Parts: sequence; C-alpha cells; structure tokens
Amino acid sequence: MKFGKCILGVTIATALAGCSTEPVRGTFHWTSSAPMISPQPVPDQTIHGVKDPSIVHVNGKYHVFMTTAGSKGWGLAYTSFDKWEDAASAPIVPLDKSPMGPGYRAAPQVFYFAPQKKWYLVYQGGDPMYSTSDNIGDPMSWSAPKPFFPVVPDIVKEPQGHGWLDFWVICDDSKCYLFNTDDHGRLLRSETEVSRFPNGFRDTVAVLGEKTEDLFEASNTYRIANTDTYITLVEAMSPKGRYFRIWKSSRLDGKWEPFSTAPMNTFAGSDNVERLWSEGISHGEMIRTNADQTMTIDPCRPLEYLFQGNDPSVRVDDYIKLPYRLGVITAKGDNPVSALCRR
Repeated sequence: MKFGKCILGVTIATALAGCSTEPVRGTFHWTSSAPMISPQPVPDQTIHGVKDPSIVHVNGKYHVFMTTAGSKGWGLAYTSFDKWEDAASAPIVPLDKSPMGPGYRAAPQVFYFAPQKKWYLVYQGGDPMYSTSDNIGDPMSWSAPKPFFPVVPDIVKEPQGHGWLDFWVICDDSKCYLFNTDDHGRLLRSETEVSRFPNGFRDTVAVLGEKTEDLFEASNTYRIANTDTYITLVEAMSPKGRYFRIWKSSRLDGKWEPFSTAPMNTFAGSDNVERLWSEGISHGEMIRTNADQTMTIDPCRPLEYLFQGNDPSVRVDDYIKLPYRLGVITAKGDNPVSALCRR
C-alpha cells in the first residue's frame, strides 16, 4: 500500500509532512519507528530476542517489561528511560534475581492497582501468575509468583480446551476481568470483584471464537476515555506475517463486534504500517495516558503502540531464536478511535 512521500523520524509522535494520501475514516494507518529496544549481553546466556512488551509512563519516565528469549529459555526483564532516544542504551535488567525467581516466565502486563496502591505484574508461568511491588522503578522489588486460579478451569483443559496463555487484566468500577487466548481461535474471559482482586476469578467463558489463524494470541483490551467504549486487540496470522485485529464493546462482559471497516477488521499489520522493518506486527501494548487497572487510552492523542517485530530475512530452526526487537507504530490521520475524541 502506498501512502505518498512523507518526512519521517525515528521517535514516537514524529511529525509527518508532505503526505499526499489521507487515511480512510473507519480504518487505521500507521508509521513505524526503527527498532528501539534490542537484546543486551547477559552472563552465561545468549539472548536471541526481546518480546511481549508491556509499558507504562509514570512521573516522566517510561517503564518497559518484556520477555527475554535466550539459550536458557524464557524469562522476564525490565528497562526504563526518560526519552525514547535513550531506549536503546538503557540497561535491561533480568528479573530472575528478584524474589520472582528463575524459571519459565513470559508475556508480562504491568499496571497500578489503585484500590491497593500496588503495582501488579501479570505473566504466564504455565498458568496465569502475578507478582506485586510498591516501587515500579526497583526491579528487585517484585514478590514471589502467586497463581490467580487454585484450579485450572475445565474450559481450558482437554477435551474442552487447549491450554491458555497471554493473560490480560482490566477492571471497571465493580469487577476485574482476566482475558486470555489459547492459540486455537478462542478469546476467554474470567471475572472477579474489584474488592476481591487478585482472588476469586471464576466463570471462565469463551467470548470470541474463530479459526486458529484468525484469532491466535496476545490479546489486549482498553477503555477509551470519556466514552462507554472498550476495544480488544487480538493477534492473527496471515501469509504476510502477524497482524492485529480490533473489536469493540460497550461493556467488558458484553458482546464484541468488529471496529474497523478494513478487511478482517485490521488494526495494524504489514498492509497499513508505513516504513515497517518487521515481518508484520506482533505482541504489544498501547502506550496509555494512565497506568491504572482501567487501561484507559485517550482518543484525542495519536495512538502509539509498542510491538515486537522480527527481520523477515532471518530464518531460524527454533521459535525461541527469532531475533525479536521492540519498536513503536504511531497512528496517522483519522481512525475509529480518534473519531471518539470529544474535544
């Protein structure tokens, strides 16, 4: 897809100039930064990629959590910086030396749970796990892992299910919901009361179901500020690489409907991201205007999405060796989210 000639930089919220084609209302169009966060050397291990980013911006600083894919397996790590120009040189700190400990850890989500005044880091350790901290800036402060569920729900286990992964928590005024995918075409949802969180998750149900390649993994859900609209993004697969689809609902426990007039209600992928260096757009998170459990985004600001990407020319014999890097796409022009801005 051609967008005309534009002047582009490599930082977020880059000013665009000279673009001859305006995006069509009802769809999304983006520009991509260069890769911003890459693996750094660690003792006794080769880190092949950094992936599955989660990000918050607090007191003028970005805090990024990520999965590290290395010769000793999967782990979690943290980095922080004031400006995106500093992201590449900011130290990446493995979290296995914290009370969280070593072992299989992947796909983090970080947020501030305001009712308890605590930071939560949600991740997969087989089943959904969490750790807490009073200081997001101290990577050694995360507590030992605890499970969300005392027993795995039947809908997740064979023969009804195929496991679960990529867990995501979002809360409204009364309930917290945990969403996850299963790599087999289903988006699942569990719920508990805000007053009981992180305990009491129950009533796990499938809320979307499609072909495996059309609804794969890495769901992330947000509230659009000053509206009754929620959006859910789920990663899908195509011959052109991974991409995200988008749905909307008026309630977190409501029905999800497509929120783009593009084919396959596309949010971001190889066909609508300009200057893309990656084989598609994969597991990521919106850069939000707040850090709390409501996962609120501002429709009056340009959307910015931190994603994992890999060089399409690199072929490996094992998924863990894919050279994932982290970059940012920034929305350009009108889109279904910006149309909800009421200013």
